[in-house]
Amino acid sequence: MQDLARTSVELLDEGGLRALTVRAVAGRLGVAPASLYSRVASVDDLFDLSLDVALGDDPVMVRMLRDGDLEQLLLAHYRHLVRHRWACQVIAMRPPRGPHALRFSERLVVLLEEAGVADPLSAAYQLSNFVIGSAVTAPVAGEEHATPVDAVLAPRYAHLHREATRGDPEQTFLAGITALRQSCLGGGREP
Repeated sequence: MQDLARTSVELLDEGGLRALTVRAVAGRLGVAPASLYSRVASVDDLFDLSLDVALGDDPVMVRMLRDGDLEQLLLAHYRHLVRHRWACQVIAMRPPRGPHALRFSERLVVLLEEAGVADPLSAAYQLSNFVIGSAVTAPVAGEEHATPVDAVLAPRYAHLHREATRGDPEQTFLAGITALRQSCLGGGREP
């Protein structure tokens, strides 16, 4: 299954969701498409396998799952999702339940519990959704600052937009994590 999953990751990294088909994977592996159906039921299985093997093959994620703090884990996950842009789309289609995804979820809730967060599952969802949204928008962040805002429709926003310091998406992400920790997670000890 690892060869199947890694080939699927390669196709997804190269061409996005549309590039992943049973036929394309079979072609890369040099087998008949029908032979893959003995190992997977559909392309959806390939998406699940790809998502999990990409996470498990990321050495930084593996290290952060073992001994990273909350911010390090979230930053590693953000960077992982930015590198594998298709992963956010797959997560949006189906909840990740592979072994590496479950290890990530487990580490996240444990870190939140250790920080004294009253509802670590809800906080984990909030943080994960922020990470996913940030990763989705990272590739177009430069366009946000370059696109003018109609000052008649949104005068205050347009003013702030013109005056804003242009930061990189990762710095914006880190500022957002800090804000979430201070507001949404403020009931617990500092992680």
